[in-house]
Amino acid sequence: MNRTLERATMRKVYLRLVPFAILTYFLCYLDRINVGFAALTMNKDLGLDASTFGMAAGAFFWGYFLFEVPSNLILEKVGARLWIARIMVTWGLLAGATAFCTGPWSFMTVRFLLGLAEAGFYPGIVLFLTYWFPDRHRARVIAWFTLALPLAAAFGAPLSTGIMELNGLWGLAGWRWMYLAEAVPTVLLGFAVLFVITDRPSEARWLTDEERSWLTAEMTEERRQIEARHKISLLRSFWEPKVLLLSLNFFGIVTASLGMLIFLPQIVKQLGLTNMQVGWVAMIPYLCGSLSMVCWGWFSDWTGERRWNLFAACVVATIGLVFAGYFVGTWWSLLGMSLAAIGFYGTKGPFWTMPSTFLTGAAAAASIAWINSLGNLGGFFGPSVVGIAKDVTGSFAGGLYGLAVFSLVSALVAALALDLPRRAAARAAARAAAE
Repeated sequence: MNRTLERATMRKVYLRLVPFAILTYFLCYLDRINVGFAALTMNKDLGLDASTFGMAAGAFFWGYFLFEVPSNLILEKVGARLWIARIMVTWGLLAGATAFCTGPWSFMTVRFLLGLAEAGFYPGIVLFLTYWFPDRHRARVIAWFTLALPLAAAFGAPLSTGIMELNGLWGLAGWRWMYLAEAVPTVLLGFAVLFVITDRPSEARWLTDEERSWLTAEMTEERRQIEARHKISLLRSFWEPKVLLLSLNFFGIVTASLGMLIFLPQIVKQLGLTNMQVGWVAMIPYLCGSLSMVCWGWFSDWTGERRWNLFAACVVATIGLVFAGYFVGTWWSLLGMSLAAIGFYGTKGPFWTMPSTFLTGAAAAASIAWINSLGNLGGFFGPSVVGIAKDVTGSFAGGLYGLAVFSLVSALVAALALDLPRRAAARAAARAAAE
């Protein structure tokens, strides 16, 4: 099969799936991080101090942890189309329900239920993309998909604080309007998934017969090569050393990134800005992260290297957090947090290509979800570390230094333990080059 057919086929797949995946994840992450902007006024209304807010906001990730693996296994059985739609509708409804919280316990309960509802979305999309994109495309496509994360943080910042300016309209606080307004598009897009998503290449009526046959054969051959050298059963995948090491690496990344992300608006607020100004300034680190994600994903695919790209990104994040902690309360801290965001989001492309180099089928579905669920527990510990440090010391500096330790551990895991083979990918690339 010639390269012309591959280019024509993959162009259609990119244009059909990637923009829609980016939009769904944009709304997902907007609903996840808007709690940081709501905190500018919500904490006083609900009686939340910094440590209580950090733990309550992080309750989301316990719900996420409990239902992550079952959710991804269900997706593998019933298909991405139905299951992603279900996830989006239920999480949108619960995100809107946050507007009706009245105190710490109701806020914590809704956050926990929101985690249950959203569980499986990110690993489900990652798994879905492995059905459509050969290994040599995956770092960049995952980077493009995950680009929605920093874009949601960047553009969601002024959007969220702008909606909060509706404070008092119809007797509702601005933060309640924000939760309601940002939940509606998620529910609507959840129903749209039913008409856009196709579960497998073999079912794609929007490809020609020749294109559909080529892509189906390509993905089947790649899966055969992986299973021939290292087939892992579903149960064994939970305790596979490489899976646990990937989980440890991801736990450090998530702890550090979400610890900074949730408290970023409050850290920026210390610069003496209005809430609306906080929204605009908070865009800066995540615009830097957006550029880093695309460039680092492209570079990882171009070099065919994952491990040392992941290590370098973790090191950059560590340096940025230390710098931000040292200069907290000044504009220099914004530079440090921007550097940290460059590192955090630079990890996404290299990292999420790794599981599919040695896992397929139900084992891949379970392991990707297991890695994501264990790693996302960092979303509870990161904000908790920063919140407790702030209440104890009166400064965010100690919390930022603590987060730097977690990202440093991720760097060491990448350097010392994540030497994963890519022989199947190398053979596929060599075969493609020869055709």
